[in-house]
Amino acid sequence: MKNSNKIYIPLLLGIACALGILLGAKLNFTTSDTLFSGNPKKQKLSRLIDYIDYEYVDDVNTDSIVDITVNKILENLDPHSVYIPSKEYDHVSESMKGDFVGIGVSFHTVGDTIVVIQPLEGGPSEKTGIRGGDRILYADGTRLFGKNISTDSIIGQLKGEEGSKVNLKVFRRGEENLLNFKINRGKVPLKSVDAAYMLTDKLGYVKVNRFSETTYEEFDDALEELKKQGAKEIVLDLRNNPGGYLSEAINIADEFLKDDKLILFTKNKSGSVEKTFAQREGDFENGKVYVLINEGSASASEVVAGALQDNDIGTIVGRRSYGKGLVQREMELGDGSAVRLTIARYYTPTGRSIQKPYGEDNKTYYNDYMRRYRNGELQSADSIHVEDSLRYKTPGGKIVYGGGGIIPDVFVPKDLEAEKEQYMLLLNGGFMGRFIFDLMEQDRDYYNSISQEEFEKQEIINDQVIREFLRYGRDQSPGINIQVKEFKPLLKQYLRAVMAQQLFGTNAFERIKNEGDRIIEKVIQLSKEKT
Repeated sequence: MKNSNKIYIPLLLGIACALGILLGAKLNFTTSDTLFSGNPKKQKLSRLIDYIDYEYVDDVNTDSIVDITVNKILENLDPHSVYIPSKEYDHVSESMKGDFVGIGVSFHTVGDTIVVIQPLEGGPSEKTGIRGGDRILYADGTRLFGKNISTDSIIGQLKGEEGSKVNLKVFRRGEENLLNFKINRGKVPLKSVDAAYMLTDKLGYVKVNRFSETTYEEFDDALEELKKQGAKEIVLDLRNNPGGYLSEAINIADEFLKDDKLILFTKNKSGSVEKTFAQREGDFENGKVYVLINEGSASASEVVAGALQDNDIGTIVGRRSYGKGLVQREMELGDGSAVRLTIARYYTPTGRSIQKPYGEDNKTYYNDYMRRYRNGELQSADSIHVEDSLRYKTPGGKIVYGGGGIIPDVFVPKDLEAEKEQYMLLLNGGFMGRFIFDLMEQDRDYYNSISQEEFEKQEIINDQVIREFLRYGRDQSPGINIQVKEFKPLLKQYLRAVMAQQLFGTNAFERIKNEGDRIIEKVIQLSKEKT
């Protein structure tokens, strides 16, 4: 009997293992399923979804229930842990990459037709000869005009795999027949450095709009070009820069810091500390740097500002930054969706956390701007509330504070005139852009032929254009009451900047928009005082 047991036990174990493998293949369990299978809390949620799927009286889209559940869970963590549904993942990821594959045009719809605003710099369409004002009517024989054509379907026709060809039929005013363009789809740069130019004979300016995969490379190229033009000092404009990849911010900070200087350190749930130091010889370690920040400068922008301020390098100019000192990691959820989960806090070299307080009410957290507005902080540095317990001292003896944002070394108040605020909304909302496009459509050949040098010499936005803009505003949006008064020169400046952007790109736009900018004027003054 004992011998027979010895025979049957291995046989039974073998059969059980085989059945387990077969059953596992049928059920397609993943590693994470088995990893969490013993956790009652996770089983509870899984069972509830199954009950709704199989037993509930009505058909229910459980995918949407799961999305809502995930969002609710994350809302109870912190304001920056977020869920990215699968349908949004590609778009969100693309925005943080340095390029995308396509034909490279910005466009909007006029009537039922897509019209090119401008070919994107360095993209296939620019190289092939597509111009602003061109109507793209067909792509590989597929019609792209008509009331039932969605923007998504248009983009789907124009995007494709790198190197693939697309044949476009284009209507261009002044041409009798449709024009044919054969374009090889390619990588189109999504630039994060909007502008790089000289403010004075020694002061170079660089505007960074976010920290994407290619930001450091773009910044390094801009820095090299400005040095060739004689830049001995650099203005790094990080205003309204919401952040992005931490590694890119670290690389930029390293350009100004000598080897072995601490850039930041992070601390995770277990208390493990990871320090990041400057590691290489930067291109501007011996130059003067001014970092511009405001209430819209967050995360990676604050890493750069905090690293330089705490190492007594350069001057931080502007207003207190946003106050985001949390580090996220993107984690895939297995169905094309992902979660960006806060995994650590980061600290500036002196040891301060710049994360502003948050609690259960995320609405209060995101409405912090209005609180700053009401308490006068945007107008006076004296209105900035600081905690003495969060007081730190840099190696050079400068006093800095934690607890919510980077407080600049030199404060510059915000323009709060209603007209200026309104103009900025019209500028950033695209309203001015649509007007300028329609204006240029009246004489597209002229505007497409004008050189940047000619543009700069002409009063291209005159009083007649202002009157047309006011009329356009009344016609398009009767609820908008555009006031001119003494701010007509500012309105002309912004309209001129938008036209320059559509004709010559973001560098020309920033250059004109920045004329008379309070913070930039302050930096120019500081630069002259230190000569």
